[in-house]
Amino acid sequence: MIRLEEDRIPDWNQLLLQFPDAHILQTSQWAEAKKQNGWSPMYFREGSDPEAPEGLALILRREISLAGLKFNVLYAPKGPVVHWQYQSAVSRMIDALQDICCQEKAIFIKVDPDVLLGTGIPGGEDEVPAPQGLALQDELKRRGWQFSQDQIQFRNSVLLDLRKSEDEVLAAMKQKTRYNIRLAARKGVRVRLGEIAELPMLYKMYAETAVRDGFVIRHADYYLNTWRMFIEVDMAKILIAEVEEQPVAALILFHFNGSARYMFGMSTENYRELMPNYLLQWEAMRLAKQLGCHTYDMWGAPEVFDESDSMWGVFRFKQGFNGVTTRTLGAWDYTTRPGLYRRYTETLPKVLNLLRRRGLKANKRSLND
Repeated sequence: MIRLEEDRIPDWNQLLLQFPDAHILQTSQWAEAKKQNGWSPMYFREGSDPEAPEGLALILRREISLAGLKFNVLYAPKGPVVHWQYQSAVSRMIDALQDICCQEKAIFIKVDPDVLLGTGIPGGEDEVPAPQGLALQDELKRRGWQFSQDQIQFRNSVLLDLRKSEDEVLAAMKQKTRYNIRLAARKGVRVRLGEIAELPMLYKMYAETAVRDGFVIRHADYYLNTWRMFIEVDMAKILIAEVEEQPVAALILFHFNGSARYMFGMSTENYRELMPNYLLQWEAMRLAKQLGCHTYDMWGAPEVFDESDSMWGVFRFKQGFNGVTTRTLGAWDYTTRPGLYRRYTETLPKVLNLLRRRGLKANKRSLND
C-alpha cells in the first residue's frame, strides 16, 4: 500500500469516484472535518497504477493516553474502498491494513466498509443475504479481526431507489406517509433551500432536538465548520421546512458518488401536528433526484430490530417511505497488542458515559445562551 504525498490529495475524491460504493466519509472533506477533533488523515492507494487503483483507504490517526503512555488508534470511516468482487484485491487490502497497524504502532485499526451483509429485517420474509459481505465477514474472523464494541457509524440503514419516477417513488410509500406529505403541504408547510448564514440557527435547532431525544452532539463550531465546508464545495444542501415563515424543521442533505444522505436532521416542537418532517423528507428526495443521485440514504436503522432499540420509533417513520432496509458489515478491529486493546475497550465505555453526561448538560446550556 502506497501512502499518497500531499500534492496528490486534491485528486483523492476523483479516485474515489472509480468505485461505485465509495462513501462520502472517505472523502478529503470528511478528513478535514475530523481534524477538528484531533484526528490526522492519511491517504493510501493499493495497486501499481496510480490512475486506476485497486483500492483506496482514508485512515484517520489519533494519539491517546493510556496507562500514562501515548499510543495511536487508527480508523477508516466507511472504508476501505475496494472492488469487493475481486478476492485477490480484497486480500491485498486486508494485508496492507494489518501492516499499517503495525507500522504505526497502533493499539488497533478499525474499519467499517460499506459492504452489505444483507437486506430486509433478519428473520423477516424480505430478508435476503449478501454472499459477498458474508464471505468478507468470514475472512476477517479467520484473520483475527474482532467485531468492534465501538460501532461509530450506523451499520444499518434504509435506502430508497431514486431511479424511479417521482410518481413511482411516491406511489410506493405507505398510504399514511403519502397522506402526511399531502397534509403538510395542504396545511401550509413550505420547504425551501437554506443559506450558509442560517447555519447557526440550524445548530440551535439541532441542539434542541438532541436535548428532546436524549442524544449527545459536539460543540457548535464542529458542525458549523463541517456543514459549511461541504456546502461550499457543493456536496451538501440545506432544506428548511417553515410554517408562516417560521422554521420548524430542517436537514442537511449530503451527496457524493450518486448517493444522497440525510445525515443531520433537526426540528422544533412547534407545529408538529402539521407533519413537516414528512414533507421535508419528500422534498429532500426530489432534490436528490435533481442532483443526479440514484440512492437516498435515510441514515440509520436499529441495531436490534424490535421495540427495545432506541431507534425503533425513528425506524417506523422511515419504513413509511418504503425503502429497503440494509445491513452492512459494521466496524471491525485488528490489533497486534491484545493486552492494550483489552484495556482500551474496558476503559472506553466509562469515558463515553462521562462524555455523554457532560455533553447533555452542554446541550442544555447552549439552548439558554
